[in-house]
Amino acid sequence: MDTKSLLCLVVVICIGLTEARPSDPYKQQTYKEEEIPYSFNYGVRDDYAGTDFGQNEESDGKQVQGSYTVALPDGRKQTVTYQADHYNGFQANVEYYGEAQFPHEYGPPVTFKPQAYHPQPSYKPQEPLYRPTYA
Repeated sequence: MDTKSLLCLVVVICIGLTEARPSDPYKQQTYKEEEIPYSFNYGVRDDYAGTDFGQNEESDGKQVQGSYTVALPDGRKQTVTYQADHYNGFQANVEYYGEAQFPHEYGPPVTFKPQAYHPQPSYKPQEPLYRPTYA
């Protein structure tokens, strides 16, 4: 096959592939989401574990606003008040209440010594039904 024939074949294949492509590719439909207003709040306080936090939030479907509060390990309380929408994005205002407290002396380290584990079998092992023999 000479070069001219090969070039013609390549051109014909390229034209065929171009024509085989759909002229109007599928366009994905867009759906307008319904604006659904909501509101919620919760709070958790566990003195044994030392956790204290909460959040409240409400939305009219276009803008979300709310705040959350966390008790920090240094004794302060952090409060974040925020607003979010599609135009301005997420905007937060962070405030701290109280004074950070750090102990000058630490107590003895907390150690954990697990108890010794001595499992007791709950059944007696079965004797084998056969005895191996050796030649």
